[in-house]
Amino acid sequence: MATIRVSPNLKVLAWAVERAGPEIWHKFPRLDRWLSGEDKPTLRQLEAFAKAASVPFGYLFLPELPKEQLPIPYFRTTQRLPEKFPSPELLETIYMMQRRQAWMREYLIEQGQEPLPFVRSVSVGDYPVRVALKIRETLGVNVNWANTQPTWTVALRALQDRAEDAGIIVVTSSIVGNNTRRKLSIEEFRGFVLVDEYAPLVFINGNDSRAAQMFTLAHELAHVWVGSSAAFDLQELRPANDRTEEFCNLVAAEFLVPAQELQRLWPSIQKQKERFQAIARYFKVSEIVAARRALDLELITRDDFFAFYEEYQKHQRLASTSRQEGGNFYSTQMLRLGRRFAETVVRAVREGSLLYHEAYRLTGLYGRTFERFVEYLLGDLR
Repeated sequence: MATIRVSPNLKVLAWAVERAGPEIWHKFPRLDRWLSGEDKPTLRQLEAFAKAASVPFGYLFLPELPKEQLPIPYFRTTQRLPEKFPSPELLETIYMMQRRQAWMREYLIEQGQEPLPFVRSVSVGDYPVRVALKIRETLGVNVNWANTQPTWTVALRALQDRAEDAGIIVVTSSIVGNNTRRKLSIEEFRGFVLVDEYAPLVFINGNDSRAAQMFTLAHELAHVWVGSSAAFDLQELRPANDRTEEFCNLVAAEFLVPAQELQRLWPSIQKQKERFQAIARYFKVSEIVAARRALDLELITRDDFFAFYEEYQKHQRLASTSRQEGGNFYSTQMLRLGRRFAETVVRAVREGSLLYHEAYRLTGLYGRTFERFVEYLLGDLR
């Protein structure tokens, strides 16, 4: 049988090569000949290229260069964007979450699930303190819940569990799917929200610090209550110049560091050299959130804040920004899938309403790996 060779659009092929980065050249030694037109790839070679470059195979035959845009609004703190925006990693992650959410929504409706009453239940004209109170009431936490947690990591997990118990899918991952070679950049985004009345989903970039993840989650919860899907970078944990973003930041700040609680705590720590660190430990937030909250409540001056901010930035530059998800494989998968989503998939498989090959596709776990994850989820594997 003759080898089938194909003719992709060379301009689109060049675009895909640039988009994929220099590593792609090592995988396809004849790439330069394909780009020059001296040689044509076989069908299998081009399929392998499309997979390695994270480009839909059909794109390579389009008559014009594809225009890739995020399917949700993107709010950035500054006008500076990553050189290649949106990145394939961000696009693929959002599309993956949309597929999972769409299945979850359909399944819940079939099961007779009622819409979640808190989704889109507030507006940006509401009082942030009252909105923060509504979120606490729904999640079943009080104003000093974080102070009862021993560490930031435990506090973060506790808040994620409360959100999932309320009906929100909470996903934390530092990579695309299970591909450890494809990291998610916190310079590009810290998180995103996909609002839905049945299966709202929040995604947290796991490469961020635990304290920063806490603020991202609180910011995302505010988005769910407002009913606004979005991706955001929250550089220095500041909002974009947008009314909804600013409102969600105010709600997040009040939710994590209630004004009355901080004002009550302040007299006992205001003269301490590490007063912002004390606030951070008490409320399980980052030091910059603690300092900013003190400024917003006029407990410190702008000079105090920026003096601390400059010192904080020095320490941040010295520290590594990369974070590992840690834990065993199956506990990591729980974070990457979200407990609520994972439990729903397993329940659907066990009752026969979801085929195994569909569960594999939805979770990215296959065969024995999926079976052992089910055992872990059900408490039989630790």
